[in-house]
Amino acid sequence: MVVDEAGGVSPEPRKRQTTRPVDVSRRGEDIGLSLGDFDILDTLGTGTFGRVLLVRLRTSPRRPTQTQPHYFAMKVLEKNTIVRLRQVEHVNSERTTLAHVDHPFVVNLFCTFQDEANLYMLPEFVQGGELFSHLRRAGRFSPDVSRFYIANLVLVLEHLHKQDIVYRDLRPENLLIGADGHIKVTDFGFAKYVQDRTFTLCGTPEYLAPEIITATGHNAAADWVRV
Repeated sequence: MVVDEAGGVSPEPRKRQTTRPVDVSRRGEDIGLSLGDFDILDTLGTGTFGRVLLVRLRTSPRRPTQTQPHYFAMKVLEKNTIVRLRQVEHVNSERTTLAHVDHPFVVNLFCTFQDEANLYMLPEFVQGGELFSHLRRAGRFSPDVSRFYIANLVLVLEHLHKQDIVYRDLRPENLLIGADGHIKVTDFGFAKYVQDRTFTLCGTPEYLAPEIITATGHNAAADWVRV
């Protein structure tokens, strides 16, 4: 469930049934999950709306099929801050989009749950960190490495665009590196279903497509400008 503009709870969107390590349900409440079911191991990052924690799901008699620890990058979002800064639509967008996207190069969202103060999103933990950090250390990538990551991105964008989803926030900070070396696209707060054009001004200023800046209307083509 997700908080709405008035501080209430919006209905759950329909979910694509896919195989997940914990449960196919995307609502943590449905499988009895709460913050107390996790060991908090580290803080991965902090932001305006909350923080990201490295957590481990504790074993429990309620989950007899769990045979090994599961690690997640739990996003803890403060409800009051989300409503005050008018970010409800972006939070809903990320949750809804990730619930329907199933691609090996997109971060998996296992479930969400909430308490009185916070919303909790439970995406997988991607061990390699941000592509931005690797690029900063390397200075620049070789042509072969660049082509490899671009090929990953092309596959993701083609998959999203076939579903009329425009990502709209493509930048190195939103690309994670998985254990197999492939990218994992994360942070779908600006993603939107667009069949024709939309006129919303959104994204990271340094990476905005010209048609977004000029407010002349944009569609999936705006994603390719960033590649």
